[in-house]
Amino acid sequence: MQLGVCYYPEHWPAHQWESDARRMAELGIARVRIAEFAWSRMEPEPGRYEWAWLDDAIATLARHGLKIVLGTPTASPPKWLVDQHPEILPVMRDGTVMQFGSRRHYDISSPVYREHCARIVGEMVRRYGRHPAVVAWQTDNELGCHNTVPAYTQAALQRFRRWLADRYDTIGALNAAWGNVFWSMEYRHFDEIGLPQCTPTDLNPSHVLDFRRFQSDEVASFHALQAELIRAHAPGRDLLHNFMGFFTAFDHYAFARHGLDVAAWDSYPVPRTEVLPLGEADKHRWARTGHPDVSAFSHDLYRGIGNGRMWVMEQQAGPVNWAPWNPVPQPGVVRLWTWEAFAHGAELVSYFRWRQCPYAQEQMHSGLHAPDDTLSQGGREVAQVGEELRALGTARYATQHASVALLFDYEADWVVSAQPHGADFDYQHHVFEWYSALRSLGLDVDIVSAHADVAGYRLVVAPTLPILPDSVIAQIERGASHWIFGPRTGSKTSSFAITPELPPGKLQRVLPVRIAEVESLRPSIRPAIRFEGAEGHALRWRDRAQPGAGTDVLARFDDGVPALLRHGRVSLVTACFDEAMLRAIVAHCVRDAGIEAILLPEGLRLRTRGPLRFAINYSDEPHAVPAPHGARFVLGGPRVEPVGVAAWIEDD
Repeated sequence: MQLGVCYYPEHWPAHQWESDARRMAELGIARVRIAEFAWSRMEPEPGRYEWAWLDDAIATLARHGLKIVLGTPTASPPKWLVDQHPEILPVMRDGTVMQFGSRRHYDISSPVYREHCARIVGEMVRRYGRHPAVVAWQTDNELGCHNTVPAYTQAALQRFRRWLADRYDTIGALNAAWGNVFWSMEYRHFDEIGLPQCTPTDLNPSHVLDFRRFQSDEVASFHALQAELIRAHAPGRDLLHNFMGFFTAFDHYAFARHGLDVAAWDSYPVPRTEVLPLGEADKHRWARTGHPDVSAFSHDLYRGIGNGRMWVMEQQAGPVNWAPWNPVPQPGVVRLWTWEAFAHGAELVSYFRWRQCPYAQEQMHSGLHAPDDTLSQGGREVAQVGEELRALGTARYATQHASVALLFDYEADWVVSAQPHGADFDYQHHVFEWYSALRSLGLDVDIVSAHADVAGYRLVVAPTLPILPDSVIAQIERGASHWIFGPRTGSKTSSFAITPELPPGKLQRVLPVRIAEVESLRPSIRPAIRFEGAEGHALRWRDRAQPGAGTDVLARFDDGVPALLRHGRVSLVTACFDEAMLRAIVAHCVRDAGIEAILLPEGLRLRTRGPLRFAINYSDEPHAVPAPHGARFVLGGPRVEPVGVAAWIEDD
């Protein structure tokens, strides 16, 4: 469990670097990320490289025992490259060409840009790949950020056509898969196919889904281009990318298979809470701390993507600049976020940034220091965590499997967004609600791919899987886990058509149920339900299920429509629900799976890492922690303070 920081030596006078490096080490910082936006300083003119400043910066940091994460600078191509090759600029869905003057002004499909990326990364990694202080490499920065994926360029079009030809082999097969006989959309050859944009009415969802798959492959191959160079010239160094929270423009599981040692991500709990489709009451309640499950969700997701290895590459350390409103975080919460990340398995928590920049686009984005170099509130809390880590010692605490697996599927998000059918159905928010229900019951959760082997879990939760993998059915048939599926499961084929046997499709082999009709629910339509002492409503969506032989209906709506069905170890939830009802239904299924759960007070969450058990309190009230008698506390005590953390050893 180490601390890090994002640092931009090119932003500050060279005489300041020594003091910065010394104070980083004194604060407890161990690792420093640099250089990911510095292409114009590395190569100020075509083919003329200037490395002396970066050599000095690395040497200065290394003198103080700091290890370096070196970022490749491909997120910000210099002006001379854009002027030479304006065709590398990205194009939005409406045809707008994005211009130079910020960042991410490039097209991942451009062969010209890929060539220049390989060149600058090659030069960089040959120079620093074996440097003893450089222990990790980050490719690019937040790939796909600012709606730059999908991209609608001519380069993307040409590569998409080749991708389709490889996938379908014949144009007849593509026409059949896409249902192009509808509206006379048939093609004679692959070169007639365009990008899915700017049509008078709805796009063909099959066309959209394949384009999303193609663009996901493009992101992965762009990363792989850099990863191969880093592997070749920087042996033994960790390779990572810094992903974002609640971001599904590409399949991160597939991305990780193209070379990744660590899944890092950028954690901004307060602004993320502000931009998620949460209710206004929740946004107000958690405006200064972030929602109690927002960061935890991404910690658990990226720990799974990294095959157990997860870093926070950018941790919010104060107010930021990019949400609709950007309040100052509550005192104590930077420390809370840090320990929460460690509780969920983070090896490193790195703060953005060392010092607030007084100019350009991010001048309203705080850091560990104010522009006048005084330590910020976040910086003081980081100093406290540094002391606490030193007291805890150097023991390594591995993160073990939870008893509950939650299936997260990027294709499911693409399917729902291509044909939402209801204006307020958002895949990620839907999954998040289920995750939050599980966490409110005191449970640890592993978030895994829909294609993962889940044999070791007692309960597997799939909030929705429109395209149901064959492997899921096979695992149900041969395994012993309990399974819960949510609405819209098994509703589409892989080519985006209604399943021939009707939803839930192949799931009918293990759960005899037929979905005769589906409905999206406007906010004023709220079918009522009572279940195990709880009263609630369906929201947004409802499947009208017809149970088959041997399937029990455990709950119905007041109008008689089934709400919860079960056959053996498999349950189906037919609707989206309000928070209290979803928790009641999930709690019932958790108990049936033989898992002990406790309903936690609002804002309190638990998490286990090895022998350490953490209580993380987002609320404004102190709470007793469920530590056994005789537990040895290493943080806090048996009552966790507001916006505080406690941790204890349950098994020495």
